[in-house]
Amino acid sequence: MAEYTVQVVTGSAPLVWTLDSVSITLVGSQGEGEKRRLQRSGTDTRPGDTDVYHIREEQDLGDILLIRLYKEPLTTSPEDNWFCNQVTVESPTGKIYCFPCYRWIVAYLSVELPEGTGRLVSEENHNPLLLKWRENELKERQETYKWKVFQKGFPRCIDVDDAKELDLNVKYSIAKFKNFVVNDNISFLEIKLNGFSDCKESCKSPEELKKVFWTHKTATSEYVSQHWREDAFFGYMFLNGANPKQIKKCNKIPVNFPVTDSMVACILGEKTNLATELQNGKIFIVDYKILEGLPKSVLDSRQQYMAAPLCLFYLTPQDEMVPIAIQINQTPGPDNPIFLPNDNEWDWLLAKMWVRNSNFLSHQALSHLLRTHFFAEVFCIATLRQLPMAHPLFKLLIPHLRYTLQINMHLRGLLMNLSDTLGKNNVIGRADYIALISRDMESVTYTSMCIADDLKSRGIDSLPNFYYRDDGLKMWSAIESYVSGIVDCYYRSNKSIQTDPELQAWVSEIFKEGFMERKSSGVPSSLQTRAELVKYLTMAIFTCSAQHAAFNNGQVDFFSWMLTSPCTMHQPPPKAKGTVTLENILESLPEVGTTSTAMITVRLQSSKPGDKRPLGTFLDEYFTEEEPKQCIKAFQERLSQISAEIESRNESLPVKYNFLHPKVIENSVSV
Repeated sequence: MAEYTVQVVTGSAPLVWTLDSVSITLVGSQGEGEKRRLQRSGTDTRPGDTDVYHIREEQDLGDILLIRLYKEPLTTSPEDNWFCNQVTVESPTGKIYCFPCYRWIVAYLSVELPEGTGRLVSEENHNPLLLKWRENELKERQETYKWKVFQKGFPRCIDVDDAKELDLNVKYSIAKFKNFVVNDNISFLEIKLNGFSDCKESCKSPEELKKVFWTHKTATSEYVSQHWREDAFFGYMFLNGANPKQIKKCNKIPVNFPVTDSMVACILGEKTNLATELQNGKIFIVDYKILEGLPKSVLDSRQQYMAAPLCLFYLTPQDEMVPIAIQINQTPGPDNPIFLPNDNEWDWLLAKMWVRNSNFLSHQALSHLLRTHFFAEVFCIATLRQLPMAHPLFKLLIPHLRYTLQINMHLRGLLMNLSDTLGKNNVIGRADYIALISRDMESVTYTSMCIADDLKSRGIDSLPNFYYRDDGLKMWSAIESYVSGIVDCYYRSNKSIQTDPELQAWVSEIFKEGFMERKSSGVPSSLQTRAELVKYLTMAIFTCSAQHAAFNNGQVDFFSWMLTSPCTMHQPPPKAKGTVTLENILESLPEVGTTSTAMITVRLQSSKPGDKRPLGTFLDEYFTEEEPKQCIKAFQERLSQISAEIESRNESLPVKYNFLHPKVIENSVSV
């Protein structure tokens, strides 16, 4: 007789336990054991329990390769679902075998779990049983997770029409769902109670706007409300605000933006000129040409307006990034003047507000939604479809894909119903939102998704006081080092990458379904070397975690003071200088109801998540070997160092940059 000790760990969240009958079969290299019932009383497998059972087999089964868990009805209890964390089996020789599960076992069925060592498919060639298991798992997953076209020109998404239809294993936990619903209801109840939600009037003064701004302020949003008129702070927001993706070095003044030396002499001074400062690398630009030509929409029977501005910046000798010229639309002419810092105070202020309105629109649709959420979903579906649970890259990636499918279904629901909440916060309608995202897909490149390459390509990799760059590069490096360690554990040569069909199918599917097989994107459709694999995996994890945090976490800070980032404009851009007054500016802003709803929306989009998992927090132990566990430990230690470095730096800053603090970066796009 051979005795095995089996430990079954049930999840600790509410409603994860079962009263059903749970049985197990051990499958070893030398034979298969009998099906053995585990529960003793029908009340085992309670939340957080580790239940221990002793099983006797007629013979030694050899190395335990696989276990089968059976969940079957008891006549005394109704059907329920069980969340199993993991199972461990101790053999008669004392060897421990771990079987990570971390999934729901739904209704009455059997589940096969492979031993937890990460293995490439080539390592299973000697074992038809495990090869068959890999094939069956992927076949089942490919039936569960299918692609569909949401909109032409978009990355493909999950083929599910209602979040209720999602597989239970990718849905929100109860804690996450409760947090989401409670935050939503409380937020909209607040604006109902204060009477702002139905107000159709515009604010009569900045002081009146503060009444709408009264809830959920942060230290940074307070600073924004006090310094929003300052040119230096205007420039700061393009480097360290919620959307640091727009600004780039200007090597040549665009022909449709005819800025002259005389226009900017008041800022540059008498000893220099535009040509000199262009050559010195001190001139920068943001250009919202992508917004050009989108039709104006009507909101609450009122015409909305939008623009496609250009804004020129100068990096001063004091290392301040200041705006020096703004053209509100793309085509120059008498009715589209270039606004300057020495113009009428209100002219210049309104011109800057038009730029910030365009920044708000591009942030919501492009930086945040497309370039993090939508691509994270592509990585998620491809991982579920092409990488079996035993694959080391599945173990590496799965924590960074948590809740991605359900949060994105919610965001797509908002996008398809722009007449509702989201529509009240934007100048563009659903069709225009879709057109905007489709346009930007044409400019998405592999370079733009890798932060060091992106910063260099935009010519902003050496700017002073650029905390997004500083912290972003640290986060990329930390993730890259972690990924490199994991890759080294399992891929001993470039050939092992080239001959891994599951890996290559994963990369190919991402290229096809996410990037539309667009070769001009530079996104690889296959990987040949370990260096290529490390960079690709780093890009995917960085996109899902740090890049999302950089775009998401600053929304309340920088968008809730509406004068700095108006969500829509109610008046057309001025066609001449010297005509703008404070009253004109306030009339250009959305009504109080729209403003308050916009504030609530950005608050919800960047609220603290329930059931949070900060970057590097891996409560689900998919890796069972010591070597990858050491990689995780080193990663966590590096994140702690980065946290300390950020906190030390922030002590001397008037506006603390915390958006890439590891403690507020989620593992996934779960917010």
